[in-house]
Amino acid sequence: MENQNQTFVTMFFLRGLAAYPIFYSVFSLLSLIMYIMILVGNSFLITIIILDSHLHTPMYFFLSNLSFLDICYTSSSVPLIIVNFLSDEKSISFVGCGTQMFFSLALGSTECVLLTVMSYDRYVAICRPLRYPIIMNKELCGWMAASSWMTGVLNSLVQIIFALHLPFCGNNVIDYLTCEILAVLKLACTDISLNVIIMVISNVIFLVIPVLLIVISYAFILVTILRISSVEGRKKAFSTCSAHLTVVTMFYGTILFMYMKPKSKDSHATDELIALFYAVVIPMLNPIIYSLRNKDVKAAVKKISKSIFSQTT
Repeated sequence: MENQNQTFVTMFFLRGLAAYPIFYSVFSLLSLIMYIMILVGNSFLITIIILDSHLHTPMYFFLSNLSFLDICYTSSSVPLIIVNFLSDEKSISFVGCGTQMFFSLALGSTECVLLTVMSYDRYVAICRPLRYPIIMNKELCGWMAASSWMTGVLNSLVQIIFALHLPFCGNNVIDYLTCEILAVLKLACTDISLNVIIMVISNVIFLVIPVLLIVISYAFILVTILRISSVEGRKKAFSTCSAHLTVVTMFYGTILFMYMKPKSKDSHATDELIALFYAVVIPMLNPIIYSLRNKDVKAAVKKISKSIFSQTT
């Protein structure tokens, strides 16, 4: 009898930031501008790394992976956010919601692992400089990058399979900007304890453990830098990891703030704005941070610019 009374969901309606409809046009315009900057900035950084042979090192190999990942991550959610800001219906199909949720979760998980890998690269470069070319060889770098992508996809696949097998019967309004997995799970008309357990395990693997490993890596890096006698040597050592440390601080700082700040009835809109910052602003700032604070990238840009200018004149 229960199954006969159920109306299974084929469409979801996204009602993120419903309390601020007057700002939808502003949000959509800002999101579009930042999305274009993400595409241009990260594509430019990838192109520079590919064209300049001096940047064919482990550090820039991982950085190009991060830039490509940021393009994919924002493309999985930002166009949907922009369309929904401008649309009256703000709907998405069940399959479309599952697809968006899969890519968003897979790419977010991949970034957690990739940032950890990049911190290990910086640890080896500063703490084991003489062995750096041997340890960070092409095979290991390729394996580490591939493992980052594969673990992210596997994590997302497991969570999405368990989520989409739940019955959704009736309530199909997602109080969020995108198909965020926790917001979708709340609409299931059955017990989601198993899904919550899987999410907790995933958070430990992809959030807690990476943060601990990054902190440990930078603890060793700091100790090594403090042992360097010359001021110039310290500055050079710190400059090799300052950009990555800035990106890590923004990335994990935003996530930890979202999860650890006190919850209240009025905090939901704030959470969504923070999520929008996480999804759009950070990927936009990443190439800027790595470009402005990196002499090698600046030198590569000048070199390629001169080469293009000389060919056109």
